[in-house]
Amino acid sequence: MEKRNGDSPRYEMTRVVLTGPECTGKSTLAMQLAGYYNTLYIPEYAREYISGLRRSYTYADVLHIARTQVRQKEDYSMRAGKLLFLDTYLIITKVWFDTVFHRYPKWIDRELARNDIGLYLLCDVDIPWMPDPVRENGGEMRHILLEMYRKEMEERGFAYRLVTGTGEQRLQHAIRHVDEYLSGRSGNPITKY
Repeated sequence: MEKRNGDSPRYEMTRVVLTGPECTGKSTLAMQLAGYYNTLYIPEYAREYISGLRRSYTYADVLHIARTQVRQKEDYSMRAGKLLFLDTYLIITKVWFDTVFHRYPKWIDRELARNDIGLYLLCDVDIPWMPDPVRENGGEMRHILLEMYRKEMEERGFAYRLVTGTGEQRLQHAIRHVDEYLSGRSGNPITKY
């Protein structure tokens, strides 16, 4: 716990977001990383919400998902201690709005500008896409979305690392990036690539 300028005590929180196209292992990695670091993770709310609909999703549905993501981040941050993993967050939701509806609520830009995410782990499309009732972007669209997420993070100056490999190799790759970020917080900040 650290105290700043006479303020009430605050925990230094590091948030790590798993981002990337569909079927790139984000949910699995978020769960595994939380287990490895003995902390909490926020499951992907969009999948849960969309799976429960008995109709096509709308702009209002995606807006609800975005607001819930922000609320969950705040709620889980209060309980997680010093490290929290998020299975997707507003970068994906902003690109989803843009791709499907060609517009997005501008408050997302303000929320992202808070820059309270320490590190983004961008999951590569090097594992096979498996169709299911919620997924809609296989094939070449995965590569397009990967570059859209990368561009969003680079334009905003966010620290991110590309996670590649399969199975245990993918997990170890992610752990190495998180460890490098955590150790770099006290010295040189992580650079993106």
